[in-house]
Amino acid sequence: MQALHRLTSLPRLVPRVVPSLIPRAAFSVSSVVNHKPNARKQLQGTGAVPQRTSTFHHFWLRDHCHCDQCYHPITRQRLVDTFTIPRDIQPVATDSTEEGLRLTWPDGHQSLYLWDWLHTHSYSPVLRSSEPLQGKLPKLWDVSIAKNLPTVEFEQVMETKEGLKEWLYQLETFGISFVENVPITIEATEQLGRRISFLRESHYSKGMWCVAADLSHADTAYTTLPLDAHTDNTYFTEPSGLQMFHKLEVDGTGGDSLFVDGFNVAEELKKLSPTAYRTLSNTRIPSHSAGDEDILIVPTPRGYPILNHGPDGQLFQVRYNNNDRSTVDHLSSSQLEEFYDALFLWSKILKDKKNELWNTLDPGRAVIFDNWRVLHGRAAFTGQRKLCGAYFPWDDYKSRARTVRMTPQDKDRLL
Repeated sequence: MQALHRLTSLPRLVPRVVPSLIPRAAFSVSSVVNHKPNARKQLQGTGAVPQRTSTFHHFWLRDHCHCDQCYHPITRQRLVDTFTIPRDIQPVATDSTEEGLRLTWPDGHQSLYLWDWLHTHSYSPVLRSSEPLQGKLPKLWDVSIAKNLPTVEFEQVMETKEGLKEWLYQLETFGISFVENVPITIEATEQLGRRISFLRESHYSKGMWCVAADLSHADTAYTTLPLDAHTDNTYFTEPSGLQMFHKLEVDGTGGDSLFVDGFNVAEELKKLSPTAYRTLSNTRIPSHSAGDEDILIVPTPRGYPILNHGPDGQLFQVRYNNNDRSTVDHLSSSQLEEFYDALFLWSKILKDKKNELWNTLDPGRAVIFDNWRVLHGRAAFTGQRKLCGAYFPWDDYKSRARTVRMTPQDKDRLL
């Protein structure tokens, strides 16, 4: 049996004997110690649920000591050697302070666990109301968003932290943001993008790229043809997280840009046909990029669903480009029928006018959008149209979004 500390919110910490999957001889047992008064002082107003209790193993507590000897204060990396800690370890002294719970271990080592840190990392059961590193909850949108587009000014983004913070808030919330009064140069557009992170290189370019109807790459984007709503890089194991466009030149007609909230389309699909939603969440679709002579890119594994979910069941990524779909030869006859039924319904909702946001994207207005959520396309055009843009890595975008709104103390509490 493993001794545990128990945290209640508005809370109490007590060691307690409970069953475990580890052999019983490996665990320690200790008596109850009450820490409720000091914990209450620190946890009031944290969103704790009254009268709920969470437990903590002694071993887990020792393994998660954040003193300077066990956890580097600058790099925030673990220094403790997990495998030298006795599995039956238990504290020899327990001290409740206003700051947190202080434990003294058999070798004299002392650990301090802040009350809010314990609440944030409670696990048996979870007391927190949201995941520690969860981003902003998405707000779904349709064509009505055109009445109040998420917009920021170039100068504010480039010169103020608040401008950058608002830009990233819009991206996390709506999956798209327009930047006004951007100097009409590729250099200024690149500077704007680098306010978020470094650019992601690809077979299209080493950083910024320019798209014109010149077939400089064997891809339909480099023609005057219309492009249906899609996400980019379905053929990459990890598609780019963000994509940015800025139209630098236009001499002709047409070529307006199209944007669709894929999360909103997915939500409509789920309501209309749970079966179709389930099919597009489970059916792996192979894809490729193979137009350029020296390029043959396919993802690992070979295919991914159009709708991708995390362990919590939440949709986190839409991955759809019907033009880049490879031959579907891995489904049975019944599975194939189910897939095409679901795909047709998905396409119907995707092309519903009420879900389509069209924008001329005039020179001086840049747009950046979440490539894991917002699908994009364009109308056919005549003449010349030069568009510059860039890809950005997902993890680095999300890192920037977190750190711009967090303090160092927030980091320490959440990790």
